[in-house]
Amino acid sequence: MLQKCYNNNKSFFLSLVFACKEKNWYNEKMNKITITATAESIDQAKALLDSGVDRIYVGEANYGLRLPKNFTHDELSELAQLVHSRGKKLTVAVNALMHQDMMDNIKPYLDFLAEIKADYITVGDAGVFYVLKRDGYPFKTIYDASTMVTSGRQINFWAEKAGVSEAVLAREIPSQELFTLAEVVTIPAEILVYGASVIHHSKRPLLQNYYNFTHIDDEKSRERDLFLAEPGDASSHYSIYEDKHGTHIFANNDLDLMTKLDELEVHGFKNWKLDGLYTPGQNFVEISRLFVQARDLIEKGEFNSSQAFLLDERIRDYHPVNRQLDTGFYEYDPDLVK
Repeated sequence: MLQKCYNNNKSFFLSLVFACKEKNWYNEKMNKITITATAESIDQAKALLDSGVDRIYVGEANYGLRLPKNFTHDELSELAQLVHSRGKKLTVAVNALMHQDMMDNIKPYLDFLAEIKADYITVGDAGVFYVLKRDGYPFKTIYDASTMVTSGRQINFWAEKAGVSEAVLAREIPSQELFTLAEVVTIPAEILVYGASVIHHSKRPLLQNYYNFTHIDDEKSRERDLFLAEPGDASSHYSIYEDKHGTHIFANNDLDLMTKLDELEVHGFKNWKLDGLYTPGQNFVEISRLFVQARDLIEKGEFNSSQAFLLDERIRDYHPVNRQLDTGFYEYDPDLVK
């Protein structure tokens, strides 16, 4: 009876077997927690690799968004050699909002990234996906459309249509929705577990327009450490800066999910991102060590709430004194998030 059913529905049975194999591969892949960290220099990248992170995240000025440093091509080449010599992976940001002139000139950059053997690139623009597929580039791609990536079906669409390997989740998703999303996605989804969280990006030069209107002559760069404050809350601190990609505004507090790592791991979120945009130098390396320590404890089954609390307290020792930390939208009621 079973043989007859198989003969009559061979394609269905084969697809079921393939799906099961794919699911097992996915589960096996997800058993390993992967930590990605930004780097502001080659020396810091070395220290981060020594600390135990798995991927270094970098980029250059033309095609990467919100990076601690814009590296030259020579520096990217040196970084690739360094990362690969340690048996680790290099992720390069190609996640800018593309205009036609950028797309007209992207091929030489993608060729360069192929030459240095970048392992992953982050992409948020459909035009870039088209070029990658058309010309058969070897990179694994990570779907990164910033605040817009909030749906499991959306992620699965890009996995199916563009062949993306992973996705970067928006930072404003409450945990209840995260855990529901985890049941749907077919590829790994990255969670920001530490760092500044962007809430708005405009291609318009908003700071320069403000300076023009108020007749102010001032710096617009991230190093100027400008911020916006709520009219009724002088303690609020929305970091803002402007570069060639436009204006970037960040959440009032930086994100720190150290005390939530065990929950994320249980629900299958094992791609963790550490962003050192506003945490420079050795302090960011030390914070990375703390997350690596937490990762190792979780994988040994030895992580508990007391350890999470102690590691969280140590993060605050290294975090910039003029910036606050919280868990962002993680504990929000989804009905209150519009």
